[in-house]
Amino acid sequence: MAFEVQEGCFTLNLGGRTILRHAPEAPAIFIGRGDAEIAMHHGHFDIEDYVIERVALRHAEIRGDKVYLSTSPASPAVLALRIDGNETDAAIAFEALDPAINRIWIRVVAEPGEHVWGGGEQLSYFDMAGRRVSLWSSEPGGGRGKSTLITWQADRRSNSGGDYYRTNYPQPTYVSSQRYALHVETTAWSAFDFRREGFHEIEVWDVPARIELWARPHFSDLVMALSDRFGKQPPLPEWVYDGAIIGLKDGENSFARLEKYGDAGVAISGLWCEDWAGLRETSFGRRLFWDWQYNAARYPDLPKRIAALAARGIRFLAYVNPYLCVDGSLYPEAEKAGYFAKKLESDETYLVDFGEFDCGVVDFTNPEASQWFAEHVIARNMLDLGIMGWMADFGEYLPTDIRLASGKEATLAHNEWPVLWAEVNARAVASRGKTGDEIFFMRAVDLVGPGRAAQFQNLAPLIGSVMSALTLGEQFALHH
Repeated sequence: MAFEVQEGCFTLNLGGRTILRHAPEAPAIFIGRGDAEIAMHHGHFDIEDYVIERVALRHAEIRGDKVYLSTSPASPAVLALRIDGNETDAAIAFEALDPAINRIWIRVVAEPGEHVWGGGEQLSYFDMAGRRVSLWSSEPGGGRGKSTLITWQADRRSNSGGDYYRTNYPQPTYVSSQRYALHVETTAWSAFDFRREGFHEIEVWDVPARIELWARPHFSDLVMALSDRFGKQPPLPEWVYDGAIIGLKDGENSFARLEKYGDAGVAISGLWCEDWAGLRETSFGRRLFWDWQYNAARYPDLPKRIAALAARGIRFLAYVNPYLCVDGSLYPEAEKAGYFAKKLESDETYLVDFGEFDCGVVDFTNPEASQWFAEHVIARNMLDLGIMGWMADFGEYLPTDIRLASGKEATLAHNEWPVLWAEVNARAVASRGKTGDEIFFMRAVDLVGPGRAAQFQNLAPLIGSVMSALTLGEQFALHH
């Protein structure tokens, strides 16, 4: 790393590449204030931001080991940077000296013809060059662009149209074809704008803790550096390669239907029954019953059924999400213990309408609530039953008008929620001292940072191999 300072200008170079270049006439950092309005409808978010103020920090002054930034030499400093690093890695720590700042824009040097990849679990474009990608966890929605007919129809019918950047798990990290990687340590709404010549602009609706940078001569070395930072995924258990995982949602009849696959010569490694906890009837189809214990009416003798399948080398898989329906038996237990997130202005439990049924949000910023869900719901009701895998769904649904036990603003906790949900699942697996044969897969998590549970498993690629006997419409109704 080389940090060069000259007459109010500074340049940050890493691995022979210029990352930041600041001059009074071309500042690298802007700060401001904004007022966002965020509304959620079934996991889809309408987001509007009113920018109250945006100003360039043109003046830079070096004092000690920090860079102090202000709008002019006569104005007080409003932001301080501390830059540390070595030959290949660097970190820029941010300190807001004005508590009113809640928006920041950072311009990173861009080169002609540069390509950029990342942004977490992106579903539309591999190369983000020439695009602006907002980073906010949500349902991907119908269609991948507002100019398409399917997106227009989804918006018109249920406000559920998608866009090219919509994803269950965004991550403010990118890799450049200039062989460096950049990560913004924040959980706030943010955006990467790769549309400008000469610079990439990073926008964050908060002052981030820091920006981390890595530069390597080869992409393989860069990937290794990122995996050292964010964690390496454990290998999948061998049994997932032994055959197809058959997805059936037909109650007790699922077992008879499974035999037809075997009779046809299909190698089977698992039976995935998302309706293990029961169904409810709504005006627009059947929905899963969000009370996470096996439904004896729909699956009589399920423990014996699971054991019989296991004896044949076939694992039973299920489904769970972090919500509890108000008409289930787990809801009053969690309500009495105070495990649900609250309304902003009262101690009343916040309820989310999921379409003709309401649910409480188990507050994973409350350690006792996290432990209860991991032990009582997942470990006892699923692992102890013999369930060997499950889909851990709906990590992206945290509303923003909600009060959390930790006191953290929900707008700042929203993008973190998929990781907290993954930790709950991983803690349940670890609590039983299992050998690694158990799996859970998510739509809403990609990389898990340092300190996260080591046994978390991202099995998104596995979902593509799952066979289902239902139509797409039936699958959508059961999932949502």
